[in-house]
Amino acid sequence: MEYVDYYKILGVPKNATQEEIRRAYRTRARKFHPDVNKDKSAEAEFKKVNEANEVLKDPEKRKLYDTYGKDWQNGAQHQEATRWEEMFTHGKAQSDSTRTFRFSTEGSFGETNGFSDFFHSLFGQDYAQQHTHWRDFNQPGRSHEADITLTLREIITGASKSITLQSYELDAAGQPQPTTRNFQVKIPQGVTEGSVIRLHGQGEKGSGGGAAGDLLLRIHTAPDPRFSVDEHDLHTVVAIAPWEAALGAKVEVQTLEGSVSLKIPRGSENGRKLRIRGKGLPKKGDQSGDIIVELHIQVPTSLSKEEEELFKELAGKSTFNPRQEMGQRAAGRSKRVR
Repeated sequence: MEYVDYYKILGVPKNATQEEIRRAYRTRARKFHPDVNKDKSAEAEFKKVNEANEVLKDPEKRKLYDTYGKDWQNGAQHQEATRWEEMFTHGKAQSDSTRTFRFSTEGSFGETNGFSDFFHSLFGQDYAQQHTHWRDFNQPGRSHEADITLTLREIITGASKSITLQSYELDAAGQPQPTTRNFQVKIPQGVTEGSVIRLHGQGEKGSGGGAAGDLLLRIHTAPDPRFSVDEHDLHTVVAIAPWEAALGAKVEVQTLEGSVSLKIPRGSENGRKLRIRGKGLPKKGDQSGDIIVELHIQVPTSLSKEEEELFKELAGKSTFNPRQEMGQRAAGRSKRVR
């Protein structure tokens, strides 16, 4: 009886991770599934792939196979196999949550031995008989992912957005064909950069009776000339005149829903940050983020004669010395936020 190399059947190295084995199995099972591959050899290859996965997907069975595979004729593996039979008899076997297989001795493939003699010898006749034939193969479809870019206005209003996605689906002959699908997506409240909208059942179609996968839409925010985004907060820069900073003032600040009047406190320094509460991006529930306004004092670069005279008069009368008040210090001092 010939040793069966399950790693070779799945096309993975012996040190492959469980995730690599899972991906390899999905690829091979899809390639040789009788529903999509009409080649005469596909059925036999499909059984080999499932037999390999049956062993390698389970860490304990994989350990047993790695230990006794080439030396399966040794007596040691018989005791190990007996232990496995008892475990399965008492219902302790682990199931693969990503797909469902149903078995019967009245399988549709027309043979009396769904697993190889090597499998029988290594894992026991009783266990193999319970898994002799595939009645049907229920494999859920994979989830598809796509990116969707939203403006800040679309995020804050929660409007519906029309999107068109192109993908590939297998036809009746198992050949990938391009498909175009249109969706009307409702933007839920609380999304921001990196959020995911899940459309159930809109991914890859399942095989047999398997459910379709989901469509996962990952949110990206479009650049906005007025704001940068930090989760649900919006950051913006507003320029003020020197006298507005010194005397205090009220200035108009744009939000995503119009404008608000922001009070500039007397004596505001360049770089000071003020907070406009509740005017940022909506969160889940009834709350919203804030708008953080950073003040930039803009000095006029061109003065009229009258303005120049006024500045000279101020310079002659003012006792303010910024170097005495502030001194010299390292850059990067944080500004307070109100």
